[in-house]
Amino acid sequence: MSCKFCEIPNSSYLLENSMFYVIRDKNPVARGHVLLISKRHFESFFDITVQESIEYRDIILKARAYLDKHYAPLGYNIGINCGSHAGQSVFHFHAHIIPRYAGDRKKGGVQKAVRGLREYLEELL
Repeated sequence: MSCKFCEIPNSSYLLENSMFYVIRDKNPVARGHVLLISKRHFESFFDITVQESIEYRDIILKARAYLDKHYAPLGYNIGINCGSHAGQSVFHFHAHIIPRYAGDRKKGGVQKAVRGLREYLEELL
């Protein structure tokens, strides 16, 4: 079985560390929306190793610094879907880092972002 995240070329990486890389989301729900993807193929956040969890935090902070520098957002949503019933459509661990800006959403916090992700995922399927 092929995995589209395992086939992404290094030249597409915005950032990386020893266990993760960051790319632009092809269908962003906000300016600067990126995906943080594990280099090792595993399905879910629940399969992450202790060392990967340390590197995961590191790459999130690197991604935030990159997004702060290039987009100056006012906040972030960080989302992980675990399993098809939660909206996961690519079964290779990844997280969405979505910059947020003044006026880009109504009240509702992550629920609004999840609604946007749900619509985005439905378009992919």
